Amino acid sequence: MSDESRLVQLEELAAHQAKVIDELSDQLAEQWKVVEQTRAKLDRLTERFLTLEESTGEAVPVTRPPHY
Repeated sequence: MSDESRLVQLEELAAHQAKVIDELSDQLAEQWKVVEQTRAKLDRLTERFLTLEESTGEAVPVTRPPHY
């Protein structure tokens, strides 16, 4: 194999790897957006839950039904 063909193969490999890295970077950025949206939604739901929990007042005590 000549030096020129080896160089061409290396350049092709480097170009392919650069393309794959760009694609993976784009996918990672998209997934990070989804993670951030999910985290924000979880924060909102947690706040709603805590607000509802505070507004319900005292918990009803657990008692045995009369037929026991």
